Amino acid sequence: MLTPTLTPTPTPTMLASITPVILTYNEAANIDRTLQRLTWADRIVVVDSFSTDETLDILARYPQVEVYQRPFDTHATQWNYGLSLVTTDWALSLDADYSLSDDLVEELTTLDPHGGADCYTISFKYCVFGKPLRGTILPPRAALFRLAKATYIDDGHTQLLNCWGTVAALQQPILHDDRKPLNRWLWAQDRYALLEVQKQLENPSERLGWSDRIRRVPGLSAPIILVYCLILKGGILDGWAGWHYAFQRIVAELILSIRLLEAKSHRDLNADV
Repeated sequence: MLTPTLTPTPTPTMLASITPVILTYNEAANIDRTLQRLTWADRIVVVDSFSTDETLDILARYPQVEVYQRPFDTHATQWNYGLSLVTTDWALSLDADYSLSDDLVEELTTLDPHGGADCYTISFKYCVFGKPLRGTILPPRAALFRLAKATYIDDGHTQLLNCWGTVAALQQPILHDDRKPLNRWLWAQDRYALLEVQKQLENPSERLGWSDRIRRVPGLSAPIILVYCLILKGGILDGWAGWHYAFQRIVAELILSIRLLEAKSHRDLNADV
């Protein structure tokens, strides 16, 4: 009597163990480039805040994309909702203007889904209309992680990933290439500034990082950012793209300063009543 041969179950590769999660709201200018770099994914979860442009039409072109619409309240709750829809062991959280470089995808294939770290940070290469810059002020972001080892918490205008496992850094970058029009960018910066003001007013100085402490002095951060972007980060060598990025960062800092002055004035007026 012949004994049947048992075929071993193949071990999932890292790419097969990852579900990309993306947040969108009117990202027609960016989302197609991001999805073009995710064709390796079996399933992509998109949490959309009821986009009114062509974002949903673009998403519909990709059969592996599943769109879930949810009103936006905070970044952390939006991200955590997206993570609740993931069924794989690993999640890759991406903004709609993040594109994976070919080298980063290749690096992902070398990772062991069952070993190694529980969370990986990924650095950025900032692009201005597709032109990569030498350096930016964006810190690396914890973007690839085991679902059972992390959750998001709010932090000012953005979010932080709270990971209770081991953390390692990947070598290859994400391309940050936001091509939304200026009016949309200004709208977003004002929205971010309001959240940052709330963070500033609710926390004492000792609980803030050095950059947030500098921002407490209205107008001080703008010239510092100019020198930092153009000189220390080498943006002046990037030509018009480097100046474009530096001007964006200056405008963002000035919007925050104006909103902070406005909030402090309202607080002082209410205190006098």
